[in-house]
Amino acid sequence: MPKAPLLDPDSIELELAALEGWRRDGDTIVKRLEFEDFAEALAFVNRIAEPAEAMNHHPDVAIHWNEVTLTLWTHASGGLTHRDFELGGGG
Repeated sequence: MPKAPLLDPDSIELELAALEGWRRDGDTIVKRLEFEDFAEALAFVNRIAEPAEAMNHHPDVAIHWNEVTLTLWTHASGGLTHRDFELGGGG
């Protein structure tokens, strides 16, 4: 698969403004979600696995009891691309 083109800073800000709860952290976007307990947090991670796998675009996932932190960037391109915001719109 060819590398996706990196977004320029203005495009990143426009894309980010359309996503609820996401923030930029350098060359990544990050979202922290809180759930009732570990079981709900894990169920959420399992729900996002299918769309991520279908896109062949996988977030970094950190689970800390009832909290899930998702971090997205396009590894092959070395920064943020439209693919990150497309997947982030579902998470």
